[in-house]
Amino acid sequence: MHVVTPEAAALPNPVDLLKSKIYIVALLFAALIGIPIAFLAYLYLAAVSKGQTWFYDSLPSALGFSHTPTWWPLPVMAACGLIVGASIRHLPGTSGHEPSRGFVMEGSPGIAELPGVLVASLATLTMGPVLGPEAPLIALGGGLAAWAVHAVKRDAPAQAAMVIGAAGSFAAVSTLLGSPLVGAFLLMEVVGIGGPLLGVILVPGLLAAGVGSLIFIGMGDLTGLGTFSLGIPSLPSFTSVTGTEFLWATAIGLLGALLGSAIKQGGRLLQPIVASKRLIWTPVAGLVIAALAIVFGQHSGHSATEVLFSGEQALGGLVQHASTWSAGALVALLVCKGLAYAISLAGFRGGPVFPAVFLGTAIGVLMSHLPGLPLVAGVGMGIGAMTVSMLGLPLTSVLLAALLLASDATDLMPLIIVSVVVSYVASARLTPSGRVGEAEPTPVPAAT
Repeated sequence: MHVVTPEAAALPNPVDLLKSKIYIVALLFAALIGIPIAFLAYLYLAAVSKGQTWFYDSLPSALGFSHTPTWWPLPVMAACGLIVGASIRHLPGTSGHEPSRGFVMEGSPGIAELPGVLVASLATLTMGPVLGPEAPLIALGGGLAAWAVHAVKRDAPAQAAMVIGAAGSFAAVSTLLGSPLVGAFLLMEVVGIGGPLLGVILVPGLLAAGVGSLIFIGMGDLTGLGTFSLGIPSLPSFTSVTGTEFLWATAIGLLGALLGSAIKQGGRLLQPIVASKRLIWTPVAGLVIAALAIVFGQHSGHSATEVLFSGEQALGGLVQHASTWSAGALVALLVCKGLAYAISLAGFRGGPVFPAVFLGTAIGVLMSHLPGLPLVAGVGMGIGAMTVSMLGLPLTSVLLAALLLASDATDLMPLIIVSVVVSYVASARLTPSGRVGEAEPTPVPAAT
């Protein structure tokens, strides 16, 4: 017998919602708001790309250096720490979510908080800390969309602002992760949307993401800058799965869980220290990250910038030139970038997805040096294991790894799933409390 609980009875009927005029209005508003938000998101990502080049190539050249000095990351990262620390300390709000607490949704920020999100995230993403753009884009897109709802209708219900705010977040990350569907799964798992209203709530977001994807494609063609989507070009082919590879999937899953848990715990231990005196400790954190990058560059034979930034631009080169990476250099990369990642979680502002993908790729390339593991299989399993360890989102982790591997995804899917499940369960065992990838349970307030 089907029992209707009081909570379920209190929910509106999804069919009635779909037929209502207010839902049609919400769909139209979501489509319309997706256009300017996607346009602004594209400009934001273009600024990040240009900013990274300016700080580490154009500026040294303009100052008369024939090439970027070895010590250059030190002043840049110290300045980054000052900017981010001042933004968090003095601008309204918190300049974005606290990344050491995990990838959580805390409602859309108010319009007064958006300048802090913009300043802190642009400094972080362009000057070197190991964090990605997805969390700031979600906050900026959601905040702008929720503000637009209240600007049009001051007494708009909190639920309407929340749904349209989510649609704005969808539009902002529409193609960043390679496909609008990955962004949809990411937001769905983070917020915990479920039940009979799942489709009703997701449809406006999917519509905004679809519109946003068109804007990204159009802007990429118009400007020639590309769409700034995460991807790995020119992958070697993969044909069949063997029993040995399933054993490797278990091993890589455990390795991803260990590394991810160490990074998360390191970030959480350091965060209170940095927060106690932000204007002092955030620049110090930047200097330590710069020192790690310099040490890696001097002893590995590879560029110091491999340790800096979130890693999405270096991802393709790491796979395409895997044969140029020795096992020792890959271990050094995992150690140095892992430490820089933990410090970045504690002191800066950005998202955890891109660094997790890069470190997972590095794990896969390293393990492919051993017998019985093809490169592309190791990369797929490493991405899945590391991503789920850092985010605690198994569906998103499987889908993201599969999409990044393109034509090899179908054959690799069983291996990716095994590595994700092993890493997810092992990470839960290694996490003191709360959801995997999250420091503590966090309520999701209505957008304001």
